[in-house]
Amino acid sequence: MPIKAILTDIEGTTSAVSFVFDTLFPYAAAHLPAFVRAHADEVEVASQLDAVRAESGEPDADTERLVRILLEWIAQDRKVTPLKALQGMVWAEGYQAGQLKGHVYPDAVEALQRWHAAGYRLYVYSSGSIQAQKLIFGCSQAGDLAPLFSGYFDTLSGGKREAASYERIVQAIGVLPAEVLFLSDILEELDAARLAGLHTCGLVRQGGELPGHAQVTDFSEIDPTRF
Repeated sequence: MPIKAILTDIEGTTSAVSFVFDTLFPYAAAHLPAFVRAHADEVEVASQLDAVRAESGEPDADTERLVRILLEWIAQDRKVTPLKALQGMVWAEGYQAGQLKGHVYPDAVEALQRWHAAGYRLYVYSSGSIQAQKLIFGCSQAGDLAPLFSGYFDTLSGGKREAASYERIVQAIGVLPAEVLFLSDILEELDAARLAGLHTCGLVRQGGELPGHAQVTDFSEIDPTRF
């Protein structure tokens, strides 16, 4: 059954992990406190702060306590939806100000453009918020790559190491699992996607092994027609 859609991870796959940890996270940590204090009463921000209160089990937390919780979560690399949403808002300001440019490997840029031109539908699935995903590709060092993608998925679809998440994504895309190729550098994510019936290909840019899956060192080695 031919591949119709390609679903890709970001960190370690299309983009360097170091961009997230060395650029995006420090930027968020530095700018998030002032952002929260300035926008706490706005509906979109206030709803995410209420979600932080619920997630932390501190329903009465004031703004300063919420700032401390968020900074702790950033330091711990917590995959928490309200944190990701607020980080995305902070990053949006940075991208719009020209202070941030999304990193995408040149081999990924070339392959994504080629696949899109060939008629493959491209999707992103990352633990980062959909807003953050759009910013990385829409404000990338290679220009605006957002038009290449047909959709984005984040942790609202479920954990990336859970097969049910990939089942939900396939249903949302509207194709059969066997018509989707999933790309990632994390073994547990590849295993979950395979369990859901998707084809898989692992990225080993820094070496290593992803047993049980096809694996490549960069996007130039990926041929969707072989799956």
